[in-house]
Amino acid sequence: MWKKIGQVIVIIALLICLGTPSIVLASEGDSEKAIDEKYGAPIVVLGGSLTDAQKDETKKLLKVNDGDDITEITVTGEDAEKYINGDPNSRMFSSAKITRLDKGQGIRVVQITPENITEVTNEMYANALITAGIEDAQIEVASPVKVTGHSALTGIFKAYEVSGEELDTARLEVANEELDVATSLAEDAGISQEQVSELLTEIKQAIAEQNPATREEVEKIVEDQLKELNITIPDKYKQMLIDLFDKIRNLDIDFGEMKNQLENLASDIQDKLEEAGIDKGFFQGILDFIGNILREIGNFFGNLFGSK
Repeated sequence: MWKKIGQVIVIIALLICLGTPSIVLASEGDSEKAIDEKYGAPIVVLGGSLTDAQKDETKKLLKVNDGDDITEITVTGEDAEKYINGDPNSRMFSSAKITRLDKGQGIRVVQITPENITEVTNEMYANALITAGIEDAQIEVASPVKVTGHSALTGIFKAYEVSGEELDTARLEVANEELDVATSLAEDAGISQEQVSELLTEIKQAIAEQNPATREEVEKIVEDQLKELNITIPDKYKQMLIDLFDKIRNLDIDFGEMKNQLENLASDIQDKLEEAGIDKGFFQGILDFIGNILREIGNFFGNLFGSK
């Protein structure tokens, strides 16, 4: 009898221990974030057309609090002219938070307000950033108002320059053109945003693997991928793709490194769970452990009161 009661006490103690680490951590003040000495502070880029109230709202969306170790900059129409040869009178609302990642982790794009980014998907951003030469970073995009999402790209380019990184202007312009082509295909060519992203990624991977030397070889790659994915588009849009990827072919690009970044972009659903910070196996293990303990408790009381 006393032996069984002792077993219950041990089990209850184990359950209590599961909750104690968070209490200890809080009491020790470990909620303070460590300074990133390797990559520096995240960079927050705010659209220059936002009002002060909208900027505050955007920072909340991006989980930026007063006192956080960040670098904050503003992106304007003049930046669009500088980085992508755009219109200096452009209105800039899309904002972003850029956090550098370890080499090999690829580009991760998370739209905090997907309901307000009407034309550009995560994968479209990621593809364009890879073309621009951006590597291994988490990009969080947000807007407090409905926008197409194009201006976020300029802000990201500016953030990298502010951090001391040199970007090839030719690559930036082609990356912006790629985003325009992607949104045009999704809007007018009769295919979905998901098909557009898959098509661009597959063509780019083929370019990286085959390293075509002529425009004709680029045209064949485009035709082959359209056939492989069973996608039919009007000749006008097919020509847009050929023109775009012929420009990409002529850029000063390390296609081996581009291939690595693209492989990360084409990751499966498990990678998406990891990007969200969820280790499915870890949490399942906890649930299984707790379930086993509860079953042991149930069995104990069943035996205790079932036997006299």
